[in-house]
Amino acid sequence: MNWTQYIKSFDSYLRLERGLADNSVDSYVRDLEKLQQFCELEKSDIEPISLTIDDLHDFIYWIANLGMQASSQARIISGIHAFYRYLLLSDQITKDPSELLSQPKVGRKLPDTLSHLEVEALIAAIDLSKAEGERNKAILETLYACGLRVSELVNLKISNLYFKDDFIKVIGKGSKERLVPIGNAAQKQINIYVHEVRVHQKIQLGFEDFVFLNRRGRSLTRVMIFTIIKDLAERIGLKKTISPHTFRHSFASELVNRGADLRAVQEMLGHESITTTEIYTHLDRDYLRSVILNFHPRS
Repeated sequence: MNWTQYIKSFDSYLRLERGLADNSVDSYVRDLEKLQQFCELEKSDIEPISLTIDDLHDFIYWIANLGMQASSQARIISGIHAFYRYLLLSDQITKDPSELLSQPKVGRKLPDTLSHLEVEALIAAIDLSKAEGERNKAILETLYACGLRVSELVNLKISNLYFKDDFIKVIGKGSKERLVPIGNAAQKQINIYVHEVRVHQKIQLGFEDFVFLNRRGRSLTRVMIFTIIKDLAERIGLKKTISPHTFRHSFASELVNRGADLRAVQEMLGHESITTTEIYTHLDRDYLRSVILNFHPRS
């Protein structure tokens, strides 16, 4: 087998057996293609099953010299580990050469968040006289109320809205389903959009169940959500660089700051590991630190 065949079989394994989302699989494939490029240039096109730990160390040194950040290196190393675990499981190798390949130290960057007042200012800046105004308001209310990923938002279905029970069903990473509570403000705005605006649209075949639609009656793209938020930030003169994910961070940090149980926040965000959610406890500590420094008489 050549590199292309190995990568193709790994791609199929990730999609069919692991059930990973397209974006995740594409990321794994791109990282393996970097390893392939390195082998073609530096290792006489050696096959992946013949690589040693020394070869892999040479590869990491190579990408580091290209200026790749530690966080990107860490992601690529994770991909290499996953690839060789697959080769072991499929009996294509008997020993994993990546077993001793360690991760670079990565500084944990705290995510940017929005205050409640900043969220309100962004929502207030929406022009409700325009056709897309009520839709955009519903989008922001939902992002902030539920902490959704942008992919989860654009794929939200009407059939997954359980407003009588104050929940929505979300299809997250790896097609995993979870129930997320939704507050009255977001419910009210979604109902306004769906029953007073969307109902008058001509909807394209196959998109009848999508909550948020564009002017052509099709589901919105991720890029469109980024554009909506960027335009609103410019309109109110917000100096922060924000994205749809900023609302997710803001949702989580608000809950943690107000004393929500970390396990509950993990469930609502759809994090596989509690360690991913724990970053919001650092935000909480920073908030407490700022309060002490600003208001304690001995500070």
